[in-house]
Amino acid sequence: MKLFTRLLFSRICMTLGIAVFPPVAGLCAPPLSAGDTVQIVAVGDIMMGTMYPDGQYLPPAKDCSRSFGMVKPWFARADVLFGNLEGTLITSTEGAKRCQNPEWCYTFGMPASFVDCLVDAGFDILSLANNHSGDFGANGRATTVETLERHGIIHAGLQSHPTAVFEKNGIRYGFCAFAPNEGTVSVKDIPAAQETVRSLVEQCDIVIVSFHAGAEGRAYQNVTRRTETFLGENRGNVYEFAHKMIDAGADVLLGHGPHVTRAVEVYKNRFIAYSMGNFSTYSRINVSGVNGLAPVFRIYTDRKGGFYKALITPTFQPEDDRCPRYDPERRVIAKIQSLTKQDFPEANLSITDDGWITVKN
Repeated sequence: MKLFTRLLFSRICMTLGIAVFPPVAGLCAPPLSAGDTVQIVAVGDIMMGTMYPDGQYLPPAKDCSRSFGMVKPWFARADVLFGNLEGTLITSTEGAKRCQNPEWCYTFGMPASFVDCLVDAGFDILSLANNHSGDFGANGRATTVETLERHGIIHAGLQSHPTAVFEKNGIRYGFCAFAPNEGTVSVKDIPAAQETVRSLVEQCDIVIVSFHAGAEGRAYQNVTRRTETFLGENRGNVYEFAHKMIDAGADVLLGHGPHVTRAVEVYKNRFIAYSMGNFSTYSRINVSGVNGLAPVFRIYTDRKGGFYKALITPTFQPEDDRCPRYDPERRVIAKIQSLTKQDFPEANLSITDDGWITVKN
């Protein structure tokens, strides 16, 4: 009876347009003053299926609507919604990169029409700084940029488009993104990245920094505070990078790339998510075990990016249909609790079993 009451209350909240965090808790989150609080919602890797080498890796009938259909309620009332576009938006498979080792090399090209699902979900900004943004060369990058711009989605991270500045609800945001890959803005050149951030700080109220860095897979869930390598490639030092960006004036740091979730940290009263995992990855990406767990972060800040609190909504992708959905077992919350305790024992953070992240008094 208690569970039924909670679910009924959740349905009433959603009918009224009030987001529920999380639904099984049965709590309607009261609206906060728009003048005092900013809500930045962030998710990790998005790859809604690939046209390459053929259509077998696309969802049935090329319908991407289920990529976000079951998780859209947790995007509600976001002032800014962020994701990492792990791949390109293309109209043909011409120009695909050649892989020397197909076991470790994948080519991600989503149909350009799939941008409609990103628009429908409400994404405001997307990072293009990752190791798959160049899978179809210069033409693939150009098609991706043109498609996103035509549909009003802000992006950054390519050398041709390193930053973006935009205004929403009276707040001026700066956005930049970094990765260790060709054609992207380098995550390894920290002094140059700091200059980019400082330039945005001069123009903006809140600066959001995205970084695609760190080794990949379940063996690399921890933040080592050292330079990470994977398959012989320097993947950057995520700990040093995040701290240096905040030292330069950044407000929110959003990490992705390892394909698993990592710890969180609050440094100088600024929030860092070190990796947000595989959020909506329909094919060609391993989602078994911890690889299929991902958070939806709702980060509450003041109008200058100062951290108030954050909320983890736990999601997972079943291996049979790979459509992200709410995880009633809340496994990713437990994972973030454990990893944060391991990697940042000095951190003064509280992470509750319901997913609330606060700084302890």
